[in-house]
Amino acid sequence: MKALYCQQNSPGEEMTFVFQERENLPPTRDNDVKVQVRACALSWIDTKLLSEIKLEKELLPVGREISGVVLEVGRKVTFFQPDDEVVGILPLDSEESGLCEVILVHEHYLVRKPEKVCWVEAAGTVRDGVRAYTALHYLSQASPGKTVLVMDGASPFGTIAIQLAQHRGAKVISTAYSLEDKQYLERLRPPVGIRQPLVARVIDVSNGKIDVAESCLEETGGLGVDIVLDAGVKLYSAEDESTSKSQLLPHKHDIITLLGVGGHWITTEKNLQMDPPDSHTLFLKGATISFLNDEIWNLSNLQQGKYLSILEDIMEKLSSSIFRPQLDEPIPLYEAKVSMEIVQKNQARKRQVIQF
Repeated sequence: MKALYCQQNSPGEEMTFVFQERENLPPTRDNDVKVQVRACALSWIDTKLLSEIKLEKELLPVGREISGVVLEVGRKVTFFQPDDEVVGILPLDSEESGLCEVILVHEHYLVRKPEKVCWVEAAGTVRDGVRAYTALHYLSQASPGKTVLVMDGASPFGTIAIQLAQHRGAKVISTAYSLEDKQYLERLRPPVGIRQPLVARVIDVSNGKIDVAESCLEETGGLGVDIVLDAGVKLYSAEDESTSKSQLLPHKHDIITLLGVGGHWITTEKNLQMDPPDSHTLFLKGATISFLNDEIWNLSNLQQGKYLSILEDIMEKLSSSIFRPQLDEPIPLYEAKVSMEIVQKNQARKRQVIQF
């Protein structure tokens, strides 16, 4: 059996992805489940995080979001039996590559896949679903009467976050980075009931002329939004930002301005820095900043029950079409290497899923 791994010879050097021939799997341990993989989604590998938590190694397994069929279970496994269809996310310290035909997984990282949900959708939605739940259920509370701003709503994560916020009864505003993204967001509708757009207002920031803070304050009657879910922010002035993508990001002052009283800013910017005037404004508003790191669920066993209930809820929402993910066409295993290079360079606009 072959499996995909990534190699980084020295820090700052570009990653290379290689298929390695695997030896036979070790015997199934007491709490292990042997899974025949049917689909595996590709996600960006955060080598800095792996290095910080001492998990960096010469060959890193690639592909963690998997769906498949149970072949065999360990003698202490209670949740599953052979022929069950399952889905889950392999932990950060897993030795297994999800891009392999058969793998061993601890039973506490898997949940059952509903029959109605296809393999590709299950694997392609599970991570974005966990991130959306972490942001909108645990770090904040999306609920009726609240306004949620989702930056870059046409991304795979943004799409699921919009669908979850709207399902919870919140009013959703979103930004679009291109005309194509804007049209996609305007077409989003709920699966049943009144066919109103999921996004109350789409702010097209592609030309750089529209002020996000002004648009949000206008939409909320000057009150500001209750929850902001960013996709990165500008930390410095415009001349310091080099890439074209960063030109489209809002400045941190804009986000503080558009936050309402008691608002929550959930950021994906791990290097966010607050100057004293920014902190003072947040204090006056009674607003909070939370950092979105969806890996926390797998870094501690303390929250295992909550984590598994999140995975089950994601599958239930997929089954009832509340979640309709942004997926690319399924990719065969022999193209996984090229696809992973695209994902690692952040050049994929839709979720890439390998189908076996």
